[in-house]
Amino acid sequence: MKQKTDAQYRQLLSDIEYRVTREAATEYPFSGRYWDHWDAGEYLCVCCDTPLFSSEQKFDAGCGWPSYSQALDLERIKEVRDTSHGMIRTEVRCQSCDAHLGHVFDDGPAPTGLRYCINSAAIKFKAK
Repeated sequence: MKQKTDAQYRQLLSDIEYRVTREAATEYPFSGRYWDHWDAGEYLCVCCDTPLFSSEQKFDAGCGWPSYSQALDLERIKEVRDTSHGMIRTEVRCQSCDAHLGHVFDDGPAPTGLRYCINSAAIKFKAK
């Protein structure tokens, strides 16, 4: 695992990036830098640079957050049962550094039927 100290994360990340990835906060819909971003490339974990999602699987879910039909590699993410806010959801975290990324839902497009709803503050873009 590529864990850093809390002090290192606070120095590395902006306030919103820290709150989202280290404290499992959620950015406001339609406020993040990637919800309407369509360039070709990969989306990496903002905390450890692990490639997580591809622009090829990105789609407009209309929810205000970047949405992907699948991860680049399921071994790079982990899913955790989330019972916060009075509901049952599946949280998505980076396998390498345990950063909170967002949630995955089963209302996405074929063929996976999945919608990885990811906070822009949890990722950074690397163009092809």
